[in-house]
Amino acid sequence: MNKIFTFFLLFVSFLSNGQIGVGAKAPKKAKILFDGSYEMLHEKWQYWNGPRLKASMPIKWEIQNDPVDAGTVVNTNDPAAAGGLYGAADIVTKEEFGDFRLHVEFFIKEKGGNSGVYLQNRYEIQVLDGDSTSHGLGAVINESKSPYFAYNGIGKWNSYDIVFRAARFEDGKRVEDPMVTMYFNGKKAHTNQKISQVWGGPNSGQDGGNDGGKGITDRPGGLKLQAEGHNVLYRNIWIVPLKIKKANTDF
Repeated sequence: MNKIFTFFLLFVSFLSNGQIGVGAKAPKKAKILFDGSYEMLHEKWQYWNGPRLKASMPIKWEIQNDPVDAGTVVNTNDPAAAGGLYGAADIVTKEEFGDFRLHVEFFIKEKGGNSGVYLQNRYEIQVLDGDSTSHGLGAVINESKSPYFAYNGIGKWNSYDIVFRAARFEDGKRVEDPMVTMYFNGKKAHTNQKISQVWGGPNSGQDGGNDGGKGITDRPGGLKLQAEGHNVLYRNIWIVPLKIKKANTDF
């Protein structure tokens, strides 16, 4: 069977099985990254060892009761990140990824709640209540407009469903930019959005301090969640590693 057609069928399978939106169940091939337990938090994650790191293992993010549904969730409000000190207590998966399909759910408890989902510990999908700019909620930060229209609001669960294709290199030179397609709460937010660089400097993520963020390197990276000193919760995080040959992430 043609590999591109097989890839297309995989996407159709995700959609036909209802695998987008809040509460989406992980497909069989998925790797569960967070199931609400301390055990998985410590097994799968670690603090990102960036230049601003102030936290020390074990991870201090608290497991709490889900404020809406049965089960438990994790709160990003690490004491080391008080005052919005991003990079001081961010957590990143121990496993690194290239291309992938990702599902993550977040809950902002208060006005202005701030966090972020980083693809390959490089490219931020913003989590920020009240901001609808290109630096705002759901934006591929500084690369796209915020799909604020899809936000469920404070005190409700929200979801990002993402297909990501990593940058491509030939002879050490980047020849294709990274690319992402995303659904926000089941509504299409970005389609084949290219990403030009890592934003936010060396405290933000991998390669952020390399040529002002433009020096993206040819290596995989973990999924990172940002601590900004706010009560932002996460649950139901899973990922499916992919190999996307064609420069197309639409699903």
